[in-house]
Amino acid sequence: MFMGTIVLGVVYLLSALVLFVVGKFLFDFTHRGFGFKEQLIERDNLAFALTLGGYMLGLTIALGGAMSGPPISLTVNLIDIFLYGAIAIVLLNASVWINDWLILHRFSGEKEILQDQNCGVGVIEAANSVAVGLIIYGSLAAGGHVLEVLVFWALGQAALIASAKIYNWMAPFDVQDALEKDNVAVGAAFAGMLLGIGNIVRFAAQGTFVSWSQNIAFFVSVAVFGLVVLPAARFAADRVLLPGGRLTDELVHQEKPNIGVGVIEAVVYVAMSFLIGWSIK
Repeated sequence: MFMGTIVLGVVYLLSALVLFVVGKFLFDFTHRGFGFKEQLIERDNLAFALTLGGYMLGLTIALGGAMSGPPISLTVNLIDIFLYGAIAIVLLNASVWINDWLILHRFSGEKEILQDQNCGVGVIEAANSVAVGLIIYGSLAAGGHVLEVLVFWALGQAALIASAKIYNWMAPFDVQDALEKDNVAVGAAFAGMLLGIGNIVRFAAQGTFVSWSQNIAFFVSVAVFGLVVLPAARFAADRVLLPGGRLTDELVHQEKPNIGVGVIEAVVYVAMSFLIGWSIK
């Protein structure tokens, strides 16, 4: 029994590694102008490393959803892994392109990463990939059919884009302008919001499918709840975690933006997303 489990585990692991290589190849193919060797080895580009590392982590999480189905038989499980793994890879890369266009809408993310080595943008690109990986994981982990996966991925995409718009709206400063000025502190805080919403969407999507009306109603209610509570968490952090100080002052109103404060704001969003997810189960 034990050896059989190990053998099956090796087979599934090898299948996942094949899919991982395919996902990495697709990223390389769709980013042919990046010059991986030049950016990583010759220029030591941390912003690019963050972007690539975030994509690889998001890809791993997304493939985890494809591997999380119930054990049926080796043949059926391998078919499901490769089918839904391929879907996960396509959806992840589509999301990376869509979100790069809609979330960082005032400038070229590629230029900021490759030419300016903007780590603020790099960490947002990384968080975007991980958040999408979480959304895909939730959509696949429910064990639904392809249509269900596509619908809940699309709803998750909408929630992720909405969270970016809300963050831009609620911040008492120009977020896009701060990012274009290489403000890593703002990038870290913004990335936390994206991760938080991605995690909430994962909780909302991965429940057992009952009916379209019931599951979509549950998904929308949880996503909206998260979109309301997470921004409110910023104001709580402003007053509880920074007595005598203000997040905005630390992030943008000083000569050297406080990256540590940006990280703390990000952690607040991610921590709150787990608390929200555990509370609704």
